[in-house]
Amino acid sequence: MGLITGLLAQHYQLYYVAQIAWSSASCVVIAVLAIQVVQALRGGDFGLDIVALISMSAALVFGEHLAANVVALMYAGGQWLEDLARQRAGREMSVLLGRIARTAMRYRGNALEEVALGTVRPADRLLIREGEVLPVDGRVASEYATLDLSTLTGESLPRTFSRGEEVFSGSSCVGPVFDLSVSRPASESAYANILRLVKAAQDSKAPLSRMADRYAVGFLLLTLAMALATWWYSEDTMRVVAVLVVATPCPLILAVPIALIAGMSRASRIGVLIKGSEALETLANIRTAVLDKTGTITSGQAKLVETRVLAPYTDQDLLTYAASLDQASAHVTATALIREAAERSLTLIPPTNVDETPGSGLEGVVAGRKVIVGGIAFVRERCTASERDSVTEIGASDGLPNAMTVGVGLDGRFAGILTFADQMRPDATTVIENLRDSGIDRIILASGDRTPIAESMGRAVGVDLALGDLSPEAKVRIIQDERHRGPVMMVGDGVNDAPALAAADVGVAMGARGSASSSQVASIVLMVDELKALAAAMTIAHRSKKIAMESAIVGLGLSVSAMIAAAFGYLSPVEGAVIQEGIDLVVILNALRALR
Repeated sequence: MGLITGLLAQHYQLYYVAQIAWSSASCVVIAVLAIQVVQALRGGDFGLDIVALISMSAALVFGEHLAANVVALMYAGGQWLEDLARQRAGREMSVLLGRIARTAMRYRGNALEEVALGTVRPADRLLIREGEVLPVDGRVASEYATLDLSTLTGESLPRTFSRGEEVFSGSSCVGPVFDLSVSRPASESAYANILRLVKAAQDSKAPLSRMADRYAVGFLLLTLAMALATWWYSEDTMRVVAVLVVATPCPLILAVPIALIAGMSRASRIGVLIKGSEALETLANIRTAVLDKTGTITSGQAKLVETRVLAPYTDQDLLTYAASLDQASAHVTATALIREAAERSLTLIPPTNVDETPGSGLEGVVAGRKVIVGGIAFVRERCTASERDSVTEIGASDGLPNAMTVGVGLDGRFAGILTFADQMRPDATTVIENLRDSGIDRIILASGDRTPIAESMGRAVGVDLALGDLSPEAKVRIIQDERHRGPVMMVGDGVNDAPALAAADVGVAMGARGSASSSQVASIVLMVDELKALAAAMTIAHRSKKIAMESAIVGLGLSVSAMIAAAFGYLSPVEGAVIQEGIDLVVILNALRALR
């Protein structure tokens, strides 16, 4: 408004009115900027904004009211463009914030009541309607549920979950209504944790921006030196003002944070939540990666991989009776057995007269038959003498060093052996190759599991070093020992990985299945249960940093060139201000390329 008013006044030869309009508009921006600079100086932050303050003030002092107004418009407009860029770059995060549920439909007997989300407790049963966002984490209590996970993981196609499978808040119901059994309060849900991480990410400041502030004194001295040299050479105040006007370092002030925030937004689209732009920049510098085995290289879940049975029983008999009995147990193998039975669509029968021996096994009655499930020795002891040696007929599993075997007995006879193993992720080898392509020179597999298992897994995926039998403290020492090679990244998912995640330059938590503590201390959380997303995030980090530095260097180079042109009288203050605004627009648009 000040610029337009002044131009109209000048058109009608009201020069005094024009000067008042331009100078008044400039003084508003100068006053706000002066307050910001003083506050920054009190906090020990000598920012580059002080150069912009000097340029506008000098233009007013030397009577270049129009130039001062153009610079003020450039600076205020640059801040507006930065806000616009932040809004665009953070739109995926804004979508997350906008999807917070406030109420839930909870069963009370056979009736439904709408209650505040804060009153929902574990074991409550909720009704999830088509189109609704899951307000809390829980397990499917109906036959199945079809969910859209795109907000959480970036998956483009819906997924169907069977009864008993865990589902996370933030996903949307795109199928028929279903019942949800609440597993944790809303404040502890996966979605609430994502929102906390998002807020931390939005409040971060990139280290490159802080580096720019540290060099503000040098840039200021360069600007003043060129202004003094111009005065000494020409004694022309207009040239001095022109030099100061084009010296505003907006490319460095705006381009770096915009590019890094855009990179964070780009990573969020593929299910990688980066808590701060500092983590994104450091991710681009990683040279050594330390990977936990369980839940990272492997799936982190016990999976039935082999079934050995004795006649007259069948695989289906063994699994049906064992899984039915294990409905009364909370053991990890019981969960795996029940999940396997559900995948095979087997009908499970409620057990009776169940007696569990902690750490050994359990026995009970299923459909009138005596069933025993547990360790081999536990089952053999409870079989008749003639059946005790039957286990030797089917032997033990070979070639599965990380396997766990479970014996099953039916009606006093040893019926068979179920073998469970934590299998390697199908894409583990490809991911290792992708990490190397992303600039990582050294990859270490660090596991708390037995050394032979870790070494076998390490050879299979092709890491540089595999170590086993490691305590949490030992993992921290490995990270400290490797730091001399450059920044170190730790990838893990368990509570025992939390110290190493915190000690690493970049800690990456497998948030889809990992513990809450690991996600809390990590600087990057993979919300999709796929390690390949990390390799993609590293590519995004490299590109974002490259664009940030490219924008800053090119922008400042153009600014210095304009300063030299102004010093030799080729640019007037107004022309210099307009050119500088064009430079700012170019570097901002270039920084936004990191979104693509």
